[in-house]
Amino acid sequence: MFNDLSKINMKTAVIYSRTSSSGYQAHRQDTTRQVKDLRAYADYAQMDVVKVYEENVSGASKQKPTLVEAIDYCKREHVDMLLVSELSRVGRNAFEVLATVKELVDNKINLFMQKEQLTLLDEKGEPTLFAPIMIATLSTCAQLERDSISFRLNSGRKQYVENGGQLGRKKGSVKTREQKEKEYKEVLTYLRKDYSIRITAKLTNVSVATVQRLKTEFEL
Repeated sequence: MFNDLSKINMKTAVIYSRTSSSGYQAHRQDTTRQVKDLRAYADYAQMDVVKVYEENVSGASKQKPTLVEAIDYCKREHVDMLLVSELSRVGRNAFEVLATVKELVDNKINLFMQKEQLTLLDEKGEPTLFAPIMIATLSTCAQLERDSISFRLNSGRKQYVENGGQLGRKKGSVKTREQKEKEYKEVLTYLRKDYSIRITAKLTNVSVATVQRLKTEFEL
């Protein structure tokens, strides 16, 4: 599995990083920092990072195919530890988090959460007494906070509409093809030169999702 003989006795790790959405916010919250920080931890812990998974999907989404793929890889290749930037990366609510944690424990895969500075298993591969309690508590608190935010937002929207406000885009806010051609001239130029979507996004400081939409719309 390894070409470098010095790494044969090192524990292995997989990095899973996720941004909170797939649009403009995802571009702002690039996974580069997460991966860099987790690699630094792996170096400190003398672990060999054998694979990195990156995903742009909302934390509220039920579907996180890349996370599933990362865990399946860990199980298949007997990886020692899954590295994530924070607990919320492995589930959108307490039940999802605990289900993921159970799956990792059942397969003797450790979990490191950088923000919380927690690991799931001890040196013997057994769940620590402290970690499961903290994970259950933190994931429940995070879920309650999300529910509270959602309630406040929905209440605010309802009051806004009741007072005569209108939700959605304002009339005339949809851009014409000509306007997009002018606004995203640099993006379209790179795409017409057969640059990839990801590279074009980085070069023009435009989100990957926007570049993808432009590529489809302009049939490039």
